[in-house]
Amino acid sequence: MIVDIHTHTFPQAIAAATIEKLAAMSHLSPFTHGSNADLAASMARAGVDRSIVLPVATNPAKVSHINDAAAKVNESYAQTGIFSFGCMHPDAPNWKEELSRVERLGLKGIKLHPIYQSVDLDDPRFLRILDRCGELGLVALVHAGLDIGIPGKVNASPEMSLNAIKQVGPVKLILAHMGGWRNWDQVEELLPDTSVYLDTSYSLGDLAPLDDGFYLPEDLPMMPQEQFLRMVRTFGPHRILFGTDSPWQSQTDAVAAIRALPLSQEEQDGILGGNAQKLLNFPNM
Repeated sequence: MIVDIHTHTFPQAIAAATIEKLAAMSHLSPFTHGSNADLAASMARAGVDRSIVLPVATNPAKVSHINDAAAKVNESYAQTGIFSFGCMHPDAPNWKEELSRVERLGLKGIKLHPIYQSVDLDDPRFLRILDRCGELGLVALVHAGLDIGIPGKVNASPEMSLNAIKQVGPVKLILAHMGGWRNWDQVEELLPDTSVYLDTSYSLGDLAPLDDGFYLPEDLPMMPQEQFLRMVRTFGPHRILFGTDSPWQSQTDAVAAIRALPLSQEEQDGILGGNAQKLLNFPNM
């Protein structure tokens, strides 16, 4: 079973326009047009069995509406293999009650994006959310490190992640992009002795740029393979979760990249889906 724990889609009516806007911001070429139908087609090509959609709340007033839409997506999970997490914004006034509702809706977890939400991960507003997720058994998946669409801004550095972890109770915390995009040396230094999971999204391989000359050739490579393998060994393969950040990475290429690594079959299978299956306890389709 292959589980992509980090994907993004948008309602059909706005998907193409949203992806076009994000592509212009990041100077990246998308691999789908951002709809659930496009993601399902990508999954079929790549052999991905399940994809987790991660909605982001950039406005606290929209949190409940986004969570309702996520629950609607999950009504067809058995047919599509697409499952949506919920969301939360650190400034949502009803954050505690809404997290309880996320749990009742069966959404299994939430996505937090400290950069888009302009709050540091170790701010008390996020700490209370992480604590409550731990109490409810919800997974918290956090964008960590830099964001290619907003250069130079970091609201979930490895230092902030470590500080947050030290202040909250037990919580199933996933730090996206191998713990912090382009902050990987600090991730290796600071976070191995914590309980965090890392997802592989947008870490291996090269950027897929638009043909606009924005990036230099030396900007394109992401994490060196030797560093990725070292982190797998340091954190343990059981704490690594396959993700692509689709539509910004090809699911087909990302699966092939994991399969090409000098890891055992058991380790590859765990990273590609077994670890996520244990963490999320999905029912069989």
